[in-house]
This record gives sequence, structure tokens and C-alpha cells, in this order.
Amino acid sequence: MSEHLLTEDQRDALQEIANVGMGMAGARLAALLGEFIQLSIPSITPVAVQDLPDMLGRLVGNQDFVTVVRQAFTCDVRGEALVLLDDESIPELWELMGYDEMSGELDAAAEHEILIDLSNLITGACLSCMFEQLGRSLTFSPPTLMGRRTSLSSLLRPETMAWDVSLLVEVKFSIENHTFCAHLVMFTVEDSLRTLKLALDDLLECT
Repeated sequence: MSEHLLTEDQRDALQEIANVGMGMAGARLAALLGEFIQLSIPSITPVAVQDLPDMLGRLVGNQDFVTVVRQAFTCDVRGEALVLLDDESIPELWELMGYDEMSGELDAAAEHEILIDLSNLITGACLSCMFEQLGRSLTFSPPTLMGRRTSLSSLLRPETMAWDVSLLVEVKFSIENHTFCAHLVMFTVEDSLRTLKLALDDLLECT
């Protein structure tokens, strides 16, 4: 996997644009929920596809009961974004997002809408901001619910993934004194890694 590792300067540049992107997503999430959003330091790690479930399991602390929303993105760099959420926070999100005022009952349809809307906001704001800094405009697929309260190993099977080695960028959003916690994970597919590295080099030359 050594040929896919970023240089120190490239990694620093990617972490910086990820910081800006997650700050944008955090601000929009705070406006939606009316709460201060706590943000982690972005994690940037090369990962082999067979190691992905275990790696994400360590991030979320539980790989048996996770809910995942997926969106693909593309420009001259292609990849996928996953938002990993805890179902236990859905009733809390339902109230914070004001759904309880529009609908008196939290049913399956409302839960699905909350998961899709929240994930779409986080992914769109963060990744769009990141790639705008690289001079790119992303196109997103519609968000889809990959699974609810299920294991990462059943959702992320190596034979279903479009890459063998990827660059993983992970950020965490949480609210103090609330159960809400979401992890945004971005994968750059293997054939786009070189393009991403060149884009980071162009950014470094301009700074």
C-alpha cells in the first residue's frame, strides 16, 4: 500500500481542507438542530478493502448495530461517502429537527426521512466545501440507506466494493449532553488517488 500513501505535505493539505469542510457541515448542522456541534480532528488513513469493517468498527465503537447512509460522488475524482449513525439518537433528532411539530408520530417513514436528510446535509456540505478548495465541483448520487442496526461486516463486503485500496478520511460530529453522534467517512476509489494527489499538489503550489 506504500505507493498510495500521501506525502506529508499532501496529507497536511488534505487535513486542512477536511477541517474547513467539516466546519461548514458543522455550522449547517448547528443551524438545523439549534445546538453547538462538536467536531473531531479529521483522520486520514490508507485502508485495504478487507480491513474496512474492522477499521470502521473501531471508529464507531460497535460494529454490530450500526446504521449507514451511502452517497457516491464524482468529478475527476470518484469515491463514496458513508454516514454512520446510532439509531438510539433518532427520537432526539426528531425533536431537534422540528419534525415533532409537523407530525405527531415518529413512524418508520419519518425515521427514514430524518436519516436521509441529516446524512445528505453532512455529506453535501463537507465534501462540496472540500472539493471546492481543490477547484472541483462534485456531483452526488441520491443518498441511500444501506442498512439499519446491522453489522458493518454484512454491509461492507469486499466483493461488493469497487476498489482494493482506498484513502479513508473520517470526521465525527457530536452534541454535548445528547446521544447524537455521526461519523462521516469518505473513500477515494483506487483509480482516483493519483488525481487527488495532483490536485493537492496544485493547491500547495498556490499557497
